[in-house]
Amino acid sequence: MPELPEVETTRSGIESVAHKQRLSSMLIRQRQLRWPVPEELPDAVLGHQLISINRRGKYLLLEFDPGHLIVHLGMSGSIRAVEPDSLWRTHDHIQWLFDNQTCLRLHDPRRFGAVLWHPRESGPILEHPLLQKLGVEPLEDDFTPETLLSAFKRKKTNIKQALLEGKTVVGVGNIYASESLFLARINPELPACELTWQQAVRLHKAIRDTLQNALDSGGSTLRDYVNATGEPGAYFELHAAVYEKEGHPCRICGTAIRRIVQGARATYFCPKCQPLKRKRPSQG
Repeated sequence: MPELPEVETTRSGIESVAHKQRLSSMLIRQRQLRWPVPEELPDAVLGHQLISINRRGKYLLLEFDPGHLIVHLGMSGSIRAVEPDSLWRTHDHIQWLFDNQTCLRLHDPRRFGAVLWHPRESGPILEHPLLQKLGVEPLEDDFTPETLLSAFKRKKTNIKQALLEGKTVVGVGNIYASESLFLARINPELPACELTWQQAVRLHKAIRDTLQNALDSGGSTLRDYVNATGEPGAYFELHAAVYEKEGHPCRICGTAIRRIVQGARATYFCPKCQPLKRKRPSQG
């Protein structure tokens, strides 16, 4: 599924071809996505300039004078640049055409994505219910080891699930959680509340390094982002240490990588490099 680096690659790609351009047309072939596409679209945005393209977590925020389009790629979505007269593919649902002839299409086979409208009179975009409770951005300065320790100190759920919630730090999806925990040498079944300071320092660095490496490897334009089916991108085809490596030898110790299921999601780890080390109960 598209995760933070793929969404950021999409954001920067849109910015490179459509920033400050005026929207000539918006065609909607399928309104039934995760939530119905609002009836006021496309009328609300037609003829308006795309002022900015931002990202919050996995949400793309396309700002026009009257308000923001909130776009989520769901489990299998992508936005790609195409020629305006190119044939529509199966599962192409929405098209945006700008006055410079940039044509963008939303492709979403599972239809778990979303295109929503937040008019300016509804208030600041970051106060939208989908955005206001999101955690900190992992590549910004306010994400620290203390962020993890403070948020997890009362969480009895496993560390992998705590990362996926997105309430502490955003963008660490299923793939990146497995990879980051491996890099930090933390067992995915460790209760979040038992995270130590040393582990938090390692995990903080691992998350930032993993996401930044994926961003650096993922290309910077919509045409470079070729995984329009939402499958893992080239970064994981080339660099994944544990994700989808069940039975393969660990690149560090040679132990076979294990696969378990946590919260209906697959988790991959090395049982030797990531032993389950529990905090000792305090005495007294």
